[in-house]
Amino acid sequence: MIQRIQTLYLLLVTALMATTLFAPIARFTVGGVDYELTAFALAGNGESQSALWMGIILVVATVLPLVTLFLFKKRQLQIRLCGAEVVMLLGALAFIALYYWLSVDKAFEGVEIAHKQFCWAAPMPIGSIILTYLAGRAIFKDEILVRSLDRIR
Repeated sequence: MIQRIQTLYLLLVTALMATTLFAPIARFTVGGVDYELTAFALAGNGESQSALWMGIILVVATVLPLVTLFLFKKRQLQIRLCGAEVVMLLGALAFIALYYWLSVDKAFEGVEIAHKQFCWAAPMPIGSIILTYLAGRAIFKDEILVRSLDRIR
């Protein structure tokens, strides 16, 4: 199981998404107060706004490659789960962009934002999409190899 390249890809996806889950995604400075957008909340100065849906998508996108990893005897299911993971990661990117935009436009409405930036955890889903695609491709190659060996017998 661990000797296959797709295992390493899926472990890297899990690690990247776990980092995204626990690290700040964006930072804002509004009126001298620093706010952080994390997976589950926009918090700062004792105030907090929920970002629960983004957190749920990120948790699912973190757990799914780990589940896929242990289904190594069911390659067709692994390929489908890699496709589902790509969809989850695209959803995570959409939620990150949506909450960033909502934080800037709605939460701080009428207040001048002195500084806003994405943190280093924000682009992690993009790298995870690439790694998940590579894992799916490697699993598909394994499936083709197994089918060709079955045909020879």
